[in-house]
Amino acid sequence: MQYDVIVIGSGPGGYVAAIRCAQLGMKTAIIEKYSTLGGTCLNVGCIPSKALLDSSEHYHNAAHAFSDHGIKLDNLAFDFGRMVARKQEVVNANTSGISFLMKKNKIDVHTGVGSFKDKNTIVVTKTDGTKAELTTEKVIIATGSKPSSLPFLKIDKQRIITSTEALSLPEVPKHLILIGGGVIGLELGSVYARLGAKVSVIEFMDGIIPTMDKALGRELLKVLKKQGMEFYLNHKVTGATVEGDEVTVTFDNAKGEKQELKGDYCMVAVGRVAYTDGLGLENIGLTVEERGRKITVDEHLETSVKGVYAIGDVIKGAMLAHKAEDEGTFVAEIIAGQKPHINYNLIPGVVYTWPEVAAVGFTEEQLKEQGAKYKVGSFPFKASGRARASGDLDGFVKVLADATTDEILGVHMIGPRAADMIAEAVVAMEFRASAEDVTRASHAHPTYTEAMREACLAATENRAIHI
Repeated sequence: MQYDVIVIGSGPGGYVAAIRCAQLGMKTAIIEKYSTLGGTCLNVGCIPSKALLDSSEHYHNAAHAFSDHGIKLDNLAFDFGRMVARKQEVVNANTSGISFLMKKNKIDVHTGVGSFKDKNTIVVTKTDGTKAELTTEKVIIATGSKPSSLPFLKIDKQRIITSTEALSLPEVPKHLILIGGGVIGLELGSVYARLGAKVSVIEFMDGIIPTMDKALGRELLKVLKKQGMEFYLNHKVTGATVEGDEVTVTFDNAKGEKQELKGDYCMVAVGRVAYTDGLGLENIGLTVEERGRKITVDEHLETSVKGVYAIGDVIKGAMLAHKAEDEGTFVAEIIAGQKPHINYNLIPGVVYTWPEVAAVGFTEEQLKEQGAKYKVGSFPFKASGRARASGDLDGFVKVLADATTDEILGVHMIGPRAADMIAEAVVAMEFRASAEDVTRASHAHPTYTEAMREACLAATENRAIHI
């Protein structure tokens, strides 16, 4: 069967690329090795984790915050099995939605492992071992990533687990040991901490969420400690063993002193690695980078093989669903002869703990390293009327602006609904707005977004009104 474009992988990057190609008039096919579409994000990543985060947040609020609102509950309990079942219902609804979109856009779906015979021929190997050959003018590789591990640590998927298994545990752990203080670990750690688990985080670096502005990491650490999580920063894991239902994790502190923790589950969250297994890249002369197994692309996201493109987690940059989506649209429009653009500095990062953490643009550490002249404006949520009403007083919004032009260079926030609020910063920065520009835009009162305006006022001649 002949196509204009074949997309390998149906995650956010792949399915968006396929839809945009179809919208632009190309005969399009998508290949997915699993029985459901949506990739890691919809099946074992973004969507199921947010479903569990919401469920656990409701319970935690009922247990700890409802009384402040005059709501009294007796014999409060949770049904963890129902939480997990609801999570799967959310996943099923989303993946079914992607299947509908494929039909709506007349995109052919082929289930099986797609691999290159040559740059214009893709072999699809189905689960029963049968094979089909598809021919195409262009190929978009969007095969995503999988959890990485430590070379000396064996993932048994029972007691030593990854984020995938953590989404479907048969019980709430008594003591969950997390290796890694990044986004994925902290999100799932907070799920189980809210449900009563003891959660211990072992992090090699001297702070959590180390790729984000240091001020965010410090504030989130303070909040998560208040919620009962414990942290071992500047510690290096040396091993993990399982005996029966008990996991023992050994690690060294900064002085090289040996320590150990015992728990019933250990989750390894030390990042992700590009998934390129089975693609047959060698058949078209493509190799992957040693570190991270990523595919090299040019400014048009085209590989060294003309007509073969790659997007999302298999190429350089942050492993984010919305980055992959942007790249999927970008490549489709490049193939169609258009001239799209992506500003990678303006792709936001989010941590869905509570309070939420979100950021876009340069961190203060990066600006210092560049020797840039900048000014800082910050506004705490404890001074926000809306946050005071909802009881969400932790966190702040921090705005970094050019000292001379006032152009916004970075926005970093931790607080209620930060994941949604960061969009205002992205739009402002996409249009190269100044902090003054944001202060002149009316913000509804009372809203959390007023904190963004106040932070911009603070960056503009220290004119914040409510602090």
